[in-house]
Amino acid sequence: MDAATRAWLVSQLGTATDLADLDQRYTRLASARAVALEVLYERKAALVMGQPASVNVSSVVSVSYAENIKAIERQITLLESGEPPAPDDPSDDTDTDTGFDVIQLIERPRR
Repeated sequence: MDAATRAWLVSQLGTATDLADLDQRYTRLASARAVALEVLYERKAALVMGQPASVNVSSVVSVSYAENIKAIERQITLLESGEPPAPDDPSDDTDTDTGFDVIQLIERPRR
């Protein structure tokens, strides 16, 4: 994995992410986007399965993880749609715009 790909992964997953783990995943999956999605799916599963979404002790404390789960789901949706572009995404070579167009010149009627 090159430096640009590693920096993109850290920007998507946070600075507390284990770089050695990212390297292993990248070797196995061969795509930065696939690595980011796998890590985010694991984080979402840990939040959903590992603990209740909210805890409320009347008049003492109230904690909710629902917004964290929603934020991870939004990030997963963006990554699955291709945003933001990863450094190792295949380039889109379908753009054939040369910057030139054909126009038709029509003579104006004389006065």
